[in-house]
Amino acid sequence: MGKLVDGIWQQAGYDTDNNEGRFVRWDSSFRDSVETDPDARYPAEPGRYRLYVSLACPWAHRTLIVRALKGLEEAIPVSIVDPYMGEQGWSFSDGRDCIPDPLFGARHLHELYVRAKPDYSGRVTVPVLWDRRHGSIVNNESADLLRMLNRAFDAYANRDLHDLYPAERREQIDAVNARVYDQVNNGVYKAGFASTQAAYDEAVGELFCALDWLETHLKGRDWLVGEQLSEADIRLFTTLIRFDAVYHGHFKCNLRRIKDYARLEAYLERLYAIPQIGSTVNFRHIKQHYYSSHRQINPSGIVPAGPILPFL
Repeated sequence: MGKLVDGIWQQAGYDTDNNEGRFVRWDSSFRDSVETDPDARYPAEPGRYRLYVSLACPWAHRTLIVRALKGLEEAIPVSIVDPYMGEQGWSFSDGRDCIPDPLFGARHLHELYVRAKPDYSGRVTVPVLWDRRHGSIVNNESADLLRMLNRAFDAYANRDLHDLYPAERREQIDAVNARVYDQVNNGVYKAGFASTQAAYDEAVGELFCALDWLETHLKGRDWLVGEQLSEADIRLFTTLIRFDAVYHGHFKCNLRRIKDYARLEAYLERLYAIPQIGSTVNFRHIKQHYYSSHRQINPSGIVPAGPILPFL
């Protein structure tokens, strides 16, 4: 792991020492928007933008799901980094299910960040939406990109999918998202990267309180909000699908498995069964990334054979 400081790549772990052992996620740095207005700085156009993702990363996975649900595969091509995150961070390779960078032949993702901003300082993360016209990063915040992919490119979508963030449900969706983000999406990382017992205990407690709440919330429901699939479901799904395979063991989130929650397990299987969602899941990349990249947690780098997941 590392980060850029004034455009120079440096090795740097997560600074938990200054936060009483707590993992604190950094803010995304590029926050522009693609818009339907043809006169906007970043208008929606097919083929103009390229999405850089990791199949292992839950934040990047969100964008791949909406891209597939909307049928935007031709309008927005992708590059897929190697699952192993080494000393240079996310890198490109010819490995299985990887797609190298065709625009610049970059070897590492941090090269694109420096192209976009030569003096950039900060973490180098996926997803990244790159604009070929301006030669820059439009946005690297998954929450923003979900909203853009949901509506901005509808003129080029190959599937007629409903709005994933409808106006009449936004307040409810935002409320669910806020709790799920803090205690579940980011909660597993707060547990996994905690460097004190107190920080770990706090994170795990909040995580399983949230999972218990979700189990109760799903009583009599198919979806988290309303009567149809929404953004809230996609944001939760990418954590749930990794939970038993990675977070339960690797991040010590082992009070219970998702398999032990009847409604959450059924909900997870229901989402996975949607072809455009299930097709974006790559357990080979997921497990290889977490177990081989996080040597401070798993020094041997050995990737476990299991678990056998019931819905596969």
